Amino acid sequence: MPEVLSAPLVVEFPFTRSLGPVQSAFLTGLRERTVLGVRSADGKVLVPPVEYDPVTAEEIRDLVEVAPTGTVTTWAWNPSPRRFQPLSTPFAWVMVKLDGADTALLHVLDAPDADAVRTGMRVRVRWAGERSGAITDIACFEPYDGEAATGAAPHDGLFENLVTGIVTPARLDYTYSPGRAPTDYINALAERRTVGERCPSCRKVYVPPRGACPTCGIATEERVEVGPRGTVTTFCIVNIKAKNLDIEVPYVYGHIALDGADLALHGRIGGIPYDQVRMGLRVEPVWTEGSSHPDHYRPTGEPDADYDVYKELI
Repeated sequence: MPEVLSAPLVVEFPFTRSLGPVQSAFLTGLRERTVLGVRSADGKVLVPPVEYDPVTAEEIRDLVEVAPTGTVTTWAWNPSPRRFQPLSTPFAWVMVKLDGADTALLHVLDAPDADAVRTGMRVRVRWAGERSGAITDIACFEPYDGEAATGAAPHDGLFENLVTGIVTPARLDYTYSPGRAPTDYINALAERRTVGERCPSCRKVYVPPRGACPTCGIATEERVEVGPRGTVTTFCIVNIKAKNLDIEVPYVYGHIALDGADLALHGRIGGIPYDQVRMGLRVEPVWTEGSSHPDHYRPTGEPDADYDVYKELI
């Protein structure tokens, strides 16, 4: 049996969010080296601030300045920082209750080793040299032996040029393995063949195969070669140019039911003006040199398929 494929996969995108009045004030304050919390209905000061009271669910807007010094309430040592983490050297993740606050803030502590960290230790904010209105304006916390400090004196322009939105990069790194059936499908594509698998119960041929019939819920093992020609069952016209995709808009993507398959797959339709693509169009794959899958599908010149032939595959 051939080895099941696996490969590293990265899913990454920028996440943009707008800020309400409370979070906007909090991040604007950090930019000005001021830490703000919010006072709840029972008099507690919450840092980081929230917009709704966790007890009453009422909207809260009473901002309160707290000190840049505080106490570690709990911690965990990180001996091997990962890319994009706040510090490149080993550090501690810490929950810090700032002086004047009743809740703890999650951040990092710059310490020489794990033995230097303890619950109850006093720490203070180390501000970033350049600040833009983000949680990273607190570069980290550092050990502190002095008395409780006061925040930077608020100035008249503190709430001018408010930070109203942030962009946060989201990234997920993992190793993906498609499994046995998709591995066979991918290996066949490398030979310019398309294979599916037949369900032993309903006898439907699924392409791409997943190793089990989605209708009957039983394993599929009988391999069936399909195509290469097929029929466009439905399609959409794309008018927005995707980043890093060298295809001029408008272009067409469609569902293509390959001959012998009982499930339509996804593919780009080319070799024909976009406004001439239609349901029932007969197409065939176009391979480029060195490619491991069809670049697109083009018309075969055959008469269109009758609707009754592919209506169950739309």
